Amino acid sequence: MKLWVEPESKVPIYVQIEEQLRSMVAAGQLRPGDQLPTIRQLATDLRINYNTVARAYLDLDREGVITTQRGRGTFVAGVPDEEEMAHLREEQLLSILHTSLEEAQRLGYSPAEVAAAFERELSHWLRQNTHIS
Repeated sequence: MKLWVEPESKVPIYVQIEEQLRSMVAAGQLRPGDQLPTIRQLATDLRINYNTVARAYLDLDREGVITTQRGRGTFVAGVPDEEEMAHLREEQLLSILHTSLEEAQRLGYSPAEVAAAFERELSHWLRQNTHIS
């Protein structure tokens, strides 16, 4: 499992961790029962504060994405149902779009420029991926 954080981002670090873990679960990169690094280990690996990782894990635990078992560790929660999986996938896609739009705005692109570029790229993507629905 490879996580990273961008300290300069406007997105809080704990949210970056949450989004990446949700994304990995939604994509099947993390499966139910997979063990996650300890809070202390992840904080050390990412060179961030222990409490930042603890907050991300707590939020994900409350959402039912992960589960913490005292003395055993933190694990990806059980198999999400279809509705929950669809919700996780939608959140992941919206996060990708939101990040891209923020970057485009930061670089000074107009909404019309972004829309035109998106339409071109979507059309190109659809031509290359006709097997994807």
